[in-house]
Amino acid sequence: MAEAKPFTLAHFRRWAADLTLDNGEPWVLEPFQEAFVADIFDGFNVCWLVVPEGNGKTTLIAGLALYHIEFTPTGYVPVAASSRDQAEWIYRQAAGFVQRNEIEDPTRSTAAQTTTSHRFRCLEGYRRIRHDATHARIQIFAADDRGGDGIIPTLAILDELHRHRDLALYRTWMGKLKKRDAQLVVISTAGEVGSEFETERERLRQEGERGVKGCWTRSVKGAAVLHDWAIPEEGDSEDLELVAQANPFAEVTAESLAEKRELPGMTQSHWERFTCNRAARSEAAAIQEKEWFSAQVDEQIPVGQAVWLGLDVAWKWDTTAAVPLWWRDSEFRLLGPAQVLTPPRDGTSLDPYLVEALIGVIHERNPLHTVVMDTSRAEQLAAWIAEETGAEVIDRAQTNALAVEDYDRFMEALRQGWLKHTGDQALTRHALNGSARVLPQGDARFDRPHASRLGSRGQQDQRVIDALVAAAMVHSVAATTTEQELMVAWG
Repeated sequence: MAEAKPFTLAHFRRWAADLTLDNGEPWVLEPFQEAFVADIFDGFNVCWLVVPEGNGKTTLIAGLALYHIEFTPTGYVPVAASSRDQAEWIYRQAAGFVQRNEIEDPTRSTAAQTTTSHRFRCLEGYRRIRHDATHARIQIFAADDRGGDGIIPTLAILDELHRHRDLALYRTWMGKLKKRDAQLVVISTAGEVGSEFETERERLRQEGERGVKGCWTRSVKGAAVLHDWAIPEEGDSEDLELVAQANPFAEVTAESLAEKRELPGMTQSHWERFTCNRAARSEAAAIQEKEWFSAQVDEQIPVGQAVWLGLDVAWKWDTTAAVPLWWRDSEFRLLGPAQVLTPPRDGTSLDPYLVEALIGVIHERNPLHTVVMDTSRAEQLAAWIAEETGAEVIDRAQTNALAVEDYDRFMEALRQGWLKHTGDQALTRHALNGSARVLPQGDARFDRPHASRLGSRGQQDQRVIDALVAAAMVHSVAATTTEQELMVAWG
């Protein structure tokens, strides 16, 4: 019988069956792995597999890489892990396949720190595996090494892309594919809400031609294909039978998931992201999605209604944000749509006239009676507001003491259901970006996620919270003023 041709599912299945796993059992491909591998061999340029943790991702990466270099003359497979530790783990998995299944050369010196077989050679110190006959190689490195710009791959693999700092390496490698008619494989679990990874994942899901079967979505967009295993958005994350359906690996069952759910330290965020495979907020997030979206109302501030305005001004890197507040009564405080201006971020400053024009538009719709802002950043702007709108300008310095008060009042009103918002995207994005920074005395304030101001545009968009700061400032001052007025009225 003729030997099957490489790079077909049948050939890969047969090749894999000759490998032994670290538990001593032969490697038998799971149906979901076969479906994904079939799309790779069908020639899609970009192939995504997003699946919960514990579903054999590392094994699949190692097997794919080894298979590729065995049958690709002068092939090159860079594998970018999310960290140095993960890079080491992937190397160990691939080298383990070689060492368990190949005949080592007894004449090779162990001092050379290599393992030689009749097919593969593992160079541990370099996290590199070579194939002697095809002169192809695998190179495993950490994405934070930033060493992937100069590659010319035949197959590129990005592991746990949700943990990479941004999608810069993903985009760089996509730009390298045409040089050798290469493919890019992404294997990951879910990321944080609003991250670059989740934005791209959702784009592939929504814009592609989709087929949905239970918790599995296959979406094709041009030369890209996505295999996505997750419980539905409306699904109950505590329904273990449903969660088991989102974990396609045969060894993951409702019973094993029940044990995992009860593990010490298992947080809701970790369970949602890594077991249900749904994007979730970080544990450090100040405002969870559920409480934010439960405060959304289908109502706008009436035209002509006088309002408070929170204004957080920045000129070079952070955004300038203005958020109106309509205090209808103590149990209905409505935040209007945030108006946000983004500076050039090239070292020059935002044009002050753009800020004045923005305030003028808000004032034309809803007359401003009070503006709350940190005037130390914009004394001339504060004077212009008072003169042009007639509004009282209240200075609100960004000290820890006042920021704690802003945080406490905002979160209390949100929990009590007094604080509402219209659901606009700008305010929502800034609110969900915010983290709670705990101060030495145990108090908390709103803070930015830990990301560099000099990162990519996507990173910068994930760290902005200026509309949240503006909303918290104006709400705090309005609440204090209202309380004082009530005290005077009650004597």
